Amino acid sequence: MIDAFHQGTPAQVWQELVQEAARHAGHPLDEARESHLVFVLLRFQRDAQLLSHTHGLDWLAALELVGTARTDSLRDVGDRCLLVAGLFPQLAERRRVSVGYYIDIGRSAYQGVADASRRAYAALYEQLAASYRELVLTLSAMRRLDLPTVLH
Repeated sequence: MIDAFHQGTPAQVWQELVQEAARHAGHPLDEARESHLVFVLLRFQRDAQLLSHTHGLDWLAALELVGTARTDSLRDVGDRCLLVAGLFPQLAERRRVSVGYYIDIGRSAYQGVADASRRAYAALYEQLAASYRELVLTLSAMRRLDLPTVLH
């Protein structure tokens, strides 16, 4: 089964991983949420600064912005919190906060994107905010898959 993950473009590899993790988590994702996770993973796969952010401060700074800058910053905060909560929960422990802290900030950031966006984009982020915990569970399941060489 693992050999199947080694074939294809990065997007195809991430999609297979997300699908397998969703099955393991017992929370199959619809196309919109699956695609969102794949694109988040693609966007941040080489971000060396991902774990160095102070997410609460980033969220507060995003709230001070207006227009597209605000929605883009809130989306980034939500995406980074999603990855930290799902893939790097040990960071929460080191910072002496709960994974729920990242879930709350990320969900709030996505809700902020939904509130500030046009209809279709707003509907997507409303759905993502409502199912944030499921997305985290999918990423957590991905972390537990036996795939040591795929993520490097």
